[in-house]
Amino acid sequence: MTKMVPLPSKSIVPERDAEHEPILETHRLGIDFGGLTAVDEVTLAIGRTEISGLIGPNGAGKTTVFNMLTNVYKPTRGDIMLDGKPTQGKSVAQVSRMGIARTFQNIRLFDQMSVLDNVKVGLHNDIHQSLLASVTHAFGFRKSEKEANERALEFLSFFNLDKFAYQKAGSLPYGEQRRLEIARALATEPKIILLDEPAAGMNPSETAELMENIRKIRDKYRIAVLLIEHDMSLVMNLCEGICVLDHGKVIAKGTPDEIKSNPKVIEAYLGKKKEK
Repeated sequence: MTKMVPLPSKSIVPERDAEHEPILETHRLGIDFGGLTAVDEVTLAIGRTEISGLIGPNGAGKTTVFNMLTNVYKPTRGDIMLDGKPTQGKSVAQVSRMGIARTFQNIRLFDQMSVLDNVKVGLHNDIHQSLLASVTHAFGFRKSEKEANERALEFLSFFNLDKFAYQKAGSLPYGEQRRLEIARALATEPKIILLDEPAAGMNPSETAELMENIRKIRDKYRIAVLLIEHDMSLVMNLCEGICVLDHGKVIAKGTPDEIKSNPKVIEAYLGKKKEK
């Protein structure tokens, strides 16, 4: 079991990451929509190789937090630090280049493109060929294209998807499409990857394989993973630290054992018992 240690912010990170600056930190993060507060006072820290969970009942604000972390939504207040640098004022593309990638609740693949080309889209952060070179198919472009194909196939192989490389992405079974979306996000070479309900719609064997893949991602690429997930078995068996939201606020942070026995978490999910 991973030993978690506290930071001055009262967040916890794995002991192996404690000597290094967290890869992702938020301080009193919040956002309002039309005068209504959707998320408020969210402070968290993710260690550089941590697998962490962001959980809570439906409507708790989890995906809203993901949207702020990637600058899809601009926070009303608070700060986000990615690898020690502020993301304020950055575009979604700039934040991606800083080292954050994500997947979505609803799969967002280019259905009519090949599986290989979907992953190559994820390599855009590292491709710098000019328009002229691409039009004329100059030597530099051909070399870059060959390297992109090879790298994309490496990511596909990691998820056992290389055999589908030249099929249309939309023709893949649901579980393979989920893995392809993660492979594409990983191709951006992120420092942290945000997975929004990655096990949604998966059967138990696919979920078990997903858990193993997430561990392999962390171990091979030495990156952090933050996931939103409703499958509590997956969360409790995979995550090292967990942050719980309810009505847009953090109600608990801790290890899986601490979260399972936290009265506020139990109440948020099951409701408060009526007094007799």
